[in-house]
Amino acid sequence: MCLILLGINSHPDYKLILTGNRDEFYDRPTAKATFWDEAPSLLAGKDLLGRGTWFGITKGGRIAAISNYRDPKSVKNGAPSRGRLVSSFLLGNHSPASYLDGLTGEADRYNGYNLIVGRKDRLFWYSNRSNGIKELGPGIYGVSNHLLDTPWPKVIKGKSEFTGLVSRPILAGPDEFFNMLTDRTVASDKDLPDTRVGLDRERMLSPIFVSSPDYGTRSSTLLLIDRDNRVTFIERTFDKDLSHPSTVRYEFRIKGK
Repeated sequence: MCLILLGINSHPDYKLILTGNRDEFYDRPTAKATFWDEAPSLLAGKDLLGRGTWFGITKGGRIAAISNYRDPKSVKNGAPSRGRLVSSFLLGNHSPASYLDGLTGEADRYNGYNLIVGRKDRLFWYSNRSNGIKELGPGIYGVSNHLLDTPWPKVIKGKSEFTGLVSRPILAGPDEFFNMLTDRTVASDKDLPDTRVGLDRERMLSPIFVSSPDYGTRSSTLLLIDRDNRVTFIERTFDKDLSHPSTVRYEFRIKGK
């Protein structure tokens, strides 16, 4: 994903609210979110090239999401797929902290990433472009293609709008979250980061919802987990011309404690 917004115990009715956009090249083959045939407890989309995913949840309450860290000068051709880091946690048995601790020893193998992993009641963040593992306490967080809560325009704007939606006594409806995620406002040049991709591309990548001839927001996701561990998972996918968005919705109760 290229924008992740999450609220942990930020609403009286929900222990976790997570939403975000996945930006990718339009020609990269992708399957929309479903329970995987080879892993029926795992609900996630699938990158059909790397065979991993960008976000998912299991029926047992394991959760993981990833965003790339934009640093073109350090890109390694042939590095392992970062999406496998998500699916490996979701399909494994390691605790979140021990899983991330194991990744610190092989940080240099991968291109840059931010990884959020955990269970329904406890989440952690780690980046192989930073030091240490951070447990995420109650609050609202945002991450794009730099480190956690780096104040890029889309993170600032996204967190502000997200906060407004989750601060209501009755949580905003799904359509309001998806409307937020379709914001195509380009940031002013003075607020753009410099990630060495050129000014035109910085502008193109600056909105919450990205659109260009070859690259853009492919899907938006909303995950809700209420106090009774009931899950609502909604994914909206977009084709290249954005004319026929498709939505899937799943609901289930997390098994176990």
